[in-house]
Amino acid sequence: MYTEYIKKRVKDIEPWLIEVRREFHKYPELSLNEYNTKNRILNYLKEMNIEYTEFEKHNGVMAYIIKPENKITIGIRADMDALPINEENEITYKSKNKGVMHACGHDAHIAMLLGACKILNDMKDELYVNVKFLFQPAEETVGGAKFLVEDGCMKNPDVDYMFGLHVMPYLETGYIETKYNILNASADSLKIIIKGKKSHGAYPESGKDAIVVASNIILSLQSIVSRNISPLDSVVLTIGKIRGGEAQNIICEEVSMNGTLRTINKNTRKEMIKRIENIVLDICRAFDCEGEVLWERDGYPPVVNDNYLVDIVVKNTEKLFGKDRFILKEKPSLGGEDFSYYLEECKGAFYHIGCRHSKQDITQLHTSTFNIDEECLVVGTLMHILNVLHFNSN
Repeated sequence: MYTEYIKKRVKDIEPWLIEVRREFHKYPELSLNEYNTKNRILNYLKEMNIEYTEFEKHNGVMAYIIKPENKITIGIRADMDALPINEENEITYKSKNKGVMHACGHDAHIAMLLGACKILNDMKDELYVNVKFLFQPAEETVGGAKFLVEDGCMKNPDVDYMFGLHVMPYLETGYIETKYNILNASADSLKIIIKGKKSHGAYPESGKDAIVVASNIILSLQSIVSRNISPLDSVVLTIGKIRGGEAQNIICEEVSMNGTLRTINKNTRKEMIKRIENIVLDICRAFDCEGEVLWERDGYPPVVNDNYLVDIVVKNTEKLFGKDRFILKEKPSLGGEDFSYYLEECKGAFYHIGCRHSKQDITQLHTSTFNIDEECLVVGTLMHILNVLHFNSN
C-alpha cells in the first residue's frame, strides 16, 4: 500500500522531472565548471525549502533531512558534470553550450535526485532516518566523490548506507541491473616518459633513439597480462596516446606515452604497477636511455557492493516493476566509477537502470547522439525513495 502511494506521487511529478532533466540537458557544463548547474540545483532546493550545504573548493551541493533522534543515515548520489562532445541530436532541448553535452546521462541523474528530494522532503515528518542527497561534481575527470568525502559529507552524522545509480542504454527502460561484490574495476592513469639523445638520422650511432625504446616497451607491456596474470583474472592495460619526434631525419630524443590500467583485484593491481615500472626502467637501461613512469592520479578503487544492500535493490525492483525486471550482472565492468570513494567510508550499492525505449537502437554513452527514454526518470526516482524507506522504522 505504501509502495502504491509512492508510485502515484512520483508519477504525478513525472512532467516536472522531464522539464527539470531537459533544463539541465540544455545547459551542460564540464567538470570543475558546473557553476550554473549548481545554481540551478540550489534554486530547486530553495523552492522545496530543504536544507543544503555549499562548498568553497568545488561546485558540489549536499541537501539533507536530518533529525537528531534518527539513528540511521542514508546517502544518495547524483553526478552533475558533462562531457566535451558536440551534440548531434535534433531535439528542442539540444545543448546550447557548443562542444559540451550531457552524453553520459548526468542530467537525468540530477533530475532523479531532485525528485527524491521533493518527495522525501514532503514526507519528512514521517521519516525516521536521516537522508543526505549528494550532488557531485567532476565524476568524468578527477573523481569529484573525493571532494565530498574530504569535506565531511559522510560524517556528522555518519552515513551508514550509500546508494547510487547510472543510466545504461543497453538496458530497456524498466529494467535494473547490478552485481554482488565487485561491480566496477579500479582505474589508474599512467604516463611514461623516455629520454634518449638527439642526432642526425644519417648518424644513428651518435644518438639514443627514444622511439625504438618506446616500441620495445609497448610490446613488452602487452606480455604482462598474457604471461604474468592468471587468465581467470581480469586486467586491461591500454597505451592510448604516444608523442615524440621532430622530423623524419632526426633521431628522436624524447617520447611520452599515456595509458590506463584497469583491474578488479587489489593484489593484481599492485603486481601490475610493479611490473609496468620494472619493464619501463629495465628496457630504458638496456638502451642506455632514461625512463620514468608517472601515475597521474590515485586510481579509482574498485566498486565493491555490499550484498545486503544489493538484496534491497533486488527486492525494490521486484516490488516496483516485477521479478523479471531485475538482471544479475554476470561479470564486473572494467570501467572506473568514483562512487567507490563513498564505499571506502560506508557500506553501499551501485546499480544500473535501463534508459532505452524498446523500439530504439542502442546509442552508447559518451557519444554525440546519446539520449534517454525519459520514462526512466520515474524509475530512478522511485528506486532512490524506496531504498531510503526500506530503513524507515521508528
